Amino acid sequence: MPLHTHNFPPIPILTYHQIADAPSKGTPFRSLVVAPEDFARQMALLSLLGYRGLSMTNLQPYLRGESIGKVVGITFDDGYLNNLTHAAPVLERHGFSATCYVVSQLIGKSNIWDRESGIPEAALMTTAQLDQWMKHGQEVGAHTRSHAHLLQLDTETARAEIAGCKIDLENLLGRPVRHFCYPYGEYAPEHVAMVLEAGYLTATTTQRGRCQNQEDWMRLPRVPVARRTTRPALWLKLATGYEDRRRA
Repeated sequence: MPLHTHNFPPIPILTYHQIADAPSKGTPFRSLVVAPEDFARQMALLSLLGYRGLSMTNLQPYLRGESIGKVVGITFDDGYLNNLTHAAPVLERHGFSATCYVVSQLIGKSNIWDRESGIPEAALMTTAQLDQWMKHGQEVGAHTRSHAHLLQLDTETARAEIAGCKIDLENLLGRPVRHFCYPYGEYAPEHVAMVLEAGYLTATTTQRGRCQNQEDWMRLPRVPVARRTTRPALWLKLATGYEDRRRA
């Protein structure tokens, strides 16, 4: 995919996982669970600062430099039910859209890929709940079929995880799925080629930073929002080079 050469201000794409009450102290990766009231305050802050929260599809004209404005991408990884119950009403209230990256063969199940690391199980949205998510004006993206470690797979299996997820979701939801997210942020150049070949328009990573001019759409960086991210810290992440300096 050609790199885009239009000038635009840096665009942050926020990364969330679960929007729920924090699990007990000492739980692994507890930082990935943002409390519903904190999420609501963060979205209110974006609104107050004049930002529009956008799904990956709605963000594209800004990434291309065709539209200019104060925008921020909003993404949720994995497809948790608590995104629908706690995040969707807040997004809708502010007129924001977001993309939720879904693991296609675990729809209606739970985050079983996290078992070994001791992360508690949480429900993932069912097909009907994903439909509700979309009725709230939100978008579904792809996160492989099984939340795969792509670097541990042979070529054919990796291709089936990447392209197969798009096919699964499009068949289930009856609409195009155009955006991909690399599980664990793990990928190699051949996986980038597979994402492009499968027909996705963008792919997000766990690389930190805001999207800059001429960013490769198949390797977009994002800005993590964690349980302890305060509103002043969120402002720093959005409006300054704070995250850009953390880019590997």
